[in-house]
Amino acid sequence: MPASDPAALARDIKAAQDRAASIAPVTARHPRFGLDEAYEVAARIHRARLAEGAQAAGRKIGFTNTAMWAALGVDFPVWGRVYAHTVVQDDGGEFRCRLDRYVEPRIEPEIVLHFGAQPPQTSEPARILDCVDWIAHGFELVQSHYPAWQFQAADTVADNALHGALYVGPPKEPAGLGPGLAERLASFQVGLSCNGVLRETGYGANVLGSPLAALAHLLAALADRPADEAIQAGELVSTGTLTRAYPVHAGETWTTALDGIGLPGMRIVFED
Repeated sequence: MPASDPAALARDIKAAQDRAASIAPVTARHPRFGLDEAYEVAARIHRARLAEGAQAAGRKIGFTNTAMWAALGVDFPVWGRVYAHTVVQDDGGEFRCRLDRYVEPRIEPEIVLHFGAQPPQTSEPARILDCVDWIAHGFELVQSHYPAWQFQAADTVADNALHGALYVGPPKEPAGLGPGLAERLASFQVGLSCNGVLRETGYGANVLGSPLAALAHLLAALADRPADEAIQAGELVSTGTLTRAYPVHAGETWTTALDGIGLPGMRIVFED
């Protein structure tokens, strides 16, 4: 089988993203396609989007919930880009979303960190929090351009870690969330409901032990990447799903209720 062509793969995957179309996984065509090649493809797509006028807003971390690894055939987190046009913010935490622009979408409740200062490479929660100027609850809408969510980790990296959109609720300054915040980010819980029926209760610890631990993992991963990929002041990071990722359909209303963290819940209505 011929070696993969990063430029050609970037064009194919970007076209699928732009058209909301499905394509065969890269690893099905190129079994030796690995993470290094996948991040190169993702970087090419990112540069193409910037050239078209997109504005980078931050990052998303994927596969931080180890309970999902076996079902998705992965065993480590990945990361992708978030853009201004894929972020929707509302201080009331109320959203509506049309699903026709996404492929096999799923919903993930997350914690979003926004950095007022560039974070150092560290695993110390206090040092990470020192650089955070606001924290919010969010929904990430993820999607798979690979049919039936069948892929390997490298496929997801090339497809921007499956990012579709990020809905961000009211931001709160860390100081306003009270003492012991680092510990409570690990222990708080979130109830995720669809049409008023509780589907799952998730915990901060589901995200590699804590959203701050997930961020530390991302910082370590970026340390091995080109310097211009480091997280900068002004970026947000969506730290990974607190529950399993659930398929969503038009006509559904999904809500969350958080306990132990001081962040309000959210509500999103899905439409055709």
